[in-house]
This record gives sequence, C-alpha cells and structure tokens, in this order.
Amino acid sequence: MTRDLANLLWRNEEGQDIAEYAVMLAVILVIVIGTIRLIGGNANNVFSAVANGISQ
Repeated sequence: MTRDLANLLWRNEEGQDIAEYAVMLAVILVIVIGTIRLIGGNANNVFSAVANGISQ
C-alpha cells in the first residue's frame, strides 16, 4: 500500500511542476532582493541629493 502511494507520488508530474515553479520563484526573489539591496543605498543618496537641490 505504501509503495503504491510512493510510486503514484513519484510519477505525478503535476507535483513536480509545482515544485519547479516554487524553486524558480525562490531564485527570482533572491535575485530581486539582492538587486534592491545593491541599488537601494545608491538610490537613497540620489533621492536625498535631488530633494536637497529642490529645497534650496
């Protein structure tokens, strides 16, 4: 019984597709968060400089 269930789950391609999408989403999120962290500090400096220039 348990072996039949294991074989059914192993052959279920829909479950594998969901896992692949989850891995892709995780990789994309890591890339986006890393990019935001790298650019974030520089963007904050630029916005501060623009705000100071406008207020003067």
